[in-house]
Amino acid sequence: MEMQQFYYDNKIVKKFIYATIVFGVVGMLVGLILAFMFLFPNITDGISWLSFGRLRPLHTNAVIFAFVGNAMFAGVYYSLQRLLKARMFSDFLSNLNFWGWQLIIVAAAISLPLGYSTSKEYAELEWPIDIAIALIWVVFGINMIGTIIKRRERHLYVAIWFYLATFVTVAVLHIFNSLELPISALKSYSVYAGVQDALVQWWYGHNAVAFFLTTPFLGLMYYFVPKAANRPVYSYRLSIVHFWSLIFIYIWAGPHHLLYSALPTWAQNLGVVFSVMLIAPSWGGMINGLLTLRGVWDKVRVEPVLKFFVVAITGYGMATFEGPMLSLKNVNAIAHYTDWIIAHVHVGALAWNGFMAFGMIYWLIPRMTKTPLYSLKLANFHFWIGTLGIILYALPMYVAGFLQASMWKQFNPDGTLTYGNFLETVTQIMPMYWMRAVGGTMYLTGMLVLVYNIIQTVRAGQSIEDELAEAPELQPISSGRLKGEKFHPWLERKPIQLTILATVAILIGGIIQIVPTIMVKSNIPTITSVKPYSPLELEGRDLYIREGCVGCHSQSVRPFRSEVERYGPQSKAGEFVYDHPFLWGSKRTGPDLLRVGGKYNDNWHFNHFWSPQSISAGSIMPAYKWLFDNEAMDVSKTQKKMEAMVTLGVPYSAAQVANAQKDLRAQAISIEESLKNDPDFVKSYEESKKKAAAKGEKFVPMNEREIIALIAYMQRLGTDIKVKK
Repeated sequence: MEMQQFYYDNKIVKKFIYATIVFGVVGMLVGLILAFMFLFPNITDGISWLSFGRLRPLHTNAVIFAFVGNAMFAGVYYSLQRLLKARMFSDFLSNLNFWGWQLIIVAAAISLPLGYSTSKEYAELEWPIDIAIALIWVVFGINMIGTIIKRRERHLYVAIWFYLATFVTVAVLHIFNSLELPISALKSYSVYAGVQDALVQWWYGHNAVAFFLTTPFLGLMYYFVPKAANRPVYSYRLSIVHFWSLIFIYIWAGPHHLLYSALPTWAQNLGVVFSVMLIAPSWGGMINGLLTLRGVWDKVRVEPVLKFFVVAITGYGMATFEGPMLSLKNVNAIAHYTDWIIAHVHVGALAWNGFMAFGMIYWLIPRMTKTPLYSLKLANFHFWIGTLGIILYALPMYVAGFLQASMWKQFNPDGTLTYGNFLETVTQIMPMYWMRAVGGTMYLTGMLVLVYNIIQTVRAGQSIEDELAEAPELQPISSGRLKGEKFHPWLERKPIQLTILATVAILIGGIIQIVPTIMVKSNIPTITSVKPYSPLELEGRDLYIREGCVGCHSQSVRPFRSEVERYGPQSKAGEFVYDHPFLWGSKRTGPDLLRVGGKYNDNWHFNHFWSPQSISAGSIMPAYKWLFDNEAMDVSKTQKKMEAMVTLGVPYSAAQVANAQKDLRAQAISIEESLKNDPDFVKSYEESKKKAAAKGEKFVPMNEREIIALIAYMQRLGTDIKVKK
């Protein structure tokens, strides 16, 4: 049989590896800065674009899409060519994939600190960037499928099944969760509201973890672990069961993020059932990975690449045991909204994704540069300091989570809350935040060691060039099943059929959960007292989103005695029908705000945003002094925002829309007048007027500044539901 010569494209792999390393350092550095902000909340005092609320989504996006995303592309582009015995379908598409993805990352790095955010977790980027993500993702898919079509290897190896499922599912998740109505070039509103938005978001959020952080890395595990160990995969049958059961079950599990919320109970229970089932395929994959190393444990002790892979797979096993456990209602009642969840997600990110990427990089670079790794000792040092960093990060957060939950739920003999002041729980866990910062520093140190080791290896080796290979052309055979051929081997040589079946498997769960919640109105009972936000409150809500307040404060009261006593009556689905997007949050660094309206006067909120520590000693909330700047807030789009809300079903009348500016100004003036009840406010206000006049500057009245709109929103929260004390 005649052999065909061709070249593997190593240059595209090199680009993605270098991007992985650069953005890994950046993403982890931002995460470390955030860890220190818990200890020194005003470390960036007065700099809006360096505030915690704006940097937190930058950190999550940098780690998930920049670091892990680039590592995924690097591994896929390397392994896919060799598994298919073919160069990538198009060098142009490969480079478009690379540069397009880096431009998206840069756009995120600019827009998020500037406050352009949808607030939806892992989907904070605004609509133009969402469109760019979809287009570049399609480019990746076309390039992958085109390579599969021109392959020289008949059967698709298990890693490729996971790559195909990743492409299809991420496309579906991203498109449906990102349906939004644009207001301007960098502002939009989700087309879903309240409960429906929460369900779609966590259908996306949970499965973004599943199909962006898990399935592609399982594909990389099935390729790189056998390669590094020089052993075949432990069980072909287990890999089949692992793949199909995982992609079918995973898609149902999203609602376990919304237990005890206003989501319909049937949807919550479905999420619980499938989350518990998920442990079987997840651990099947872990077992398949670890047992691939049977017989080479002596090799594991000396080779850092295998060490990284072992801890990565073990971290995957821990995270995928913990996930189903956290979906049990009695466990979720303790863990949700606490730092336990922070520990959980970082075990997955730092151990599974991080160590898998590090092991892959340490394995790839010497082979692509045709030289040994510069220093095995440094690689081993990276492994140990990284592992210790993970432990010192995660364990304190588990302790903090348990401590938070126990303190929040304690009662005195007379029936009052033992710790009625939320701040009492914060001060108790500060030592754990110090330990987390130490652990994060160690992990980042390991990453910097990798940077040095890789630079020195590349310098000592040959330049990374395309690699010559040869293989026979794929010969056509019957499209039907051959005699004695079982179904799955037949499916493995039919990429179109395999992709269609994978698509059907992932769509079933989403359709059954989401369609009834959106289409059946009885799932979201209306409440007549719930009214749309006033123009000023709508602007204030957008400021709340811009500043990332949802990253620290929830707006969802669960039906527990402790929460009802602390925050007020439990959340009701009908309360959120005008919320585009929903703002239930997933972490309580500060107290829940669903019913904070009227709890404090306007002056309290004014002073609290100016200097939280002056109101609540020991608070770790940063100051928001830029909201007070002598600049008028932008209300030029208020009317357009209300018109968009009308399009989305919010019942503003034509008169309300037409009088938006007038009503906004009237409410703002009334809040300013209430602030004048405080003599200190009047005194400082008059002094600032005089200073502006002395400098010849225009003085902007307080009723035109952003802080007034945010106070209006805070005072509105929860007031539609009448509560008798």
